[in-house]
Amino acid sequence: MSTKLVVGLDGHGSGERALAHAKKLAGQIGSCEILVAYIVEWSPFSFQTAEENAARHKRREEEISTAMERVVDPAVAQLKSAGMSVKGIVKHGDVAETLNRISVEEGADQIIIARSSEGGISNRIFGSSTSNLVMSASVPVTVVN
Repeated sequence: MSTKLVVGLDGHGSGERALAHAKKLAGQIGSCEILVAYIVEWSPFSFQTAEENAARHKRREEEISTAMERVVDPAVAQLKSAGMSVKGIVKHGDVAETLNRISVEEGADQIIIARSSEGGISNRIFGSSTSNLVMSASVPVTVVN
């Protein structure tokens, strides 16, 4: 039986730290599959005209394509070149909820994310995706500094 790790990327250095930790951990585990995930913050609660919704759908598709190309595909290629079993995914939604849902749907054993110092005062007052995920995840979460 193979261990499955979900790695949450953010397109910044913190995501690179999470990816490096997952790579190291997968090397130690041996039989391991890594799912690299990028979540585009997106609220489903927006009421607009039909034309605005059509434009919004097009924008969603463009964001998925851009995130795959710029963030996920390079991470997947890096891990594959190291001989690891890996796949990538981009989803829209709340970061904590979506990473947790992916981990449950995929039967993951662990989620690996990085704490980001980018976020300022609003994250300190209202919380962050990282802290929300740690408090609500269905599987263990490793937070990399």
